[in-house]
Amino acid sequence: MTTLTLFFDSRCPLCSAEMRRLARWDRHGRLAYADMHGDGFDAADYGTSWAAMDAELHALTADGRLLVGIDAIAAAYSAVGRSWLVLPLKLPLTKPLWARLYRWFAHNRYRASRVLGYGCVDGVCGTRYR
Repeated sequence: MTTLTLFFDSRCPLCSAEMRRLARWDRHGRLAYADMHGDGFDAADYGTSWAAMDAELHALTADGRLLVGIDAIAAAYSAVGRSWLVLPLKLPLTKPLWARLYRWFAHNRYRASRVLGYGCVDGVCGTRYR
């Protein structure tokens, strides 16, 4: 039973690799994935804009709540039984710092993909500095 749908940027090699990693860990089929570059994708269907979804990871819960940024990340890791990996993201004292760091990282995800050697193709990592 799917409990969370992740909206991701398939053109980002690092993002795609992370979705594959989550899929490997998802032994109970709790996650679904929606490519924001897929045919017919419309962020307005989820009450937000494409620019907002492009800026930070978004996830839709089974009960219709839209989670953004580190809340989406924490929910995804928790759904696949890896909540211990994201415990710092949930702590009230450090959550604002992690949220800010994540937004910076998400903004620079193409550069990070290139620097970390995630197999950028068609020049996407060299031309898309956000």
